[in-house]
Amino acid sequence: MKKVFNPGDVKVHKCTVEQTHTATFDAGMVHPVCSTFFLAKEMEWASRLFVLEMTEADEEGIGTMLQIEHRSPALVGDQLEISATVNSFDRNELICDILVKVGDRIIAEGKTGQKILKKEKLNRIFSSLGR
Repeated sequence: MKKVFNPGDVKVHKCTVEQTHTATFDAGMVHPVCSTFFLAKEMEWASRLFVLEMTEADEEGIGTMLQIEHRSPALVGDQLEISATVNSFDRNELICDILVKVGDRIIAEGKTGQKILKKEKLNRIFSSLGR
């Protein structure tokens, strides 16, 4: 693992809310606004931007934690700005604080955790789960 980031470092990811990102389940649409589960994906991606630069060729990141507090709705067509800020490193685990905004309005806040492990170790873990 490359130690190339420090607490306080920031990565920003932007995306536009599309109809397919709304709060919709098998029974149909619940609300015509950005879903919390779509936010989860985008929040994890923002923190993964750090992981992509931190991993060696024989390593990979894996999610360990996701916390989301949805504060305000985002409408279809709104551009989300997702900021991931390095909070801490605990051995091989990266913890990021996440802030999602549309303009000045806070849409969500949260945290992500990702461990960086050898791909070989991950493969052993996954294989041990056999069916």
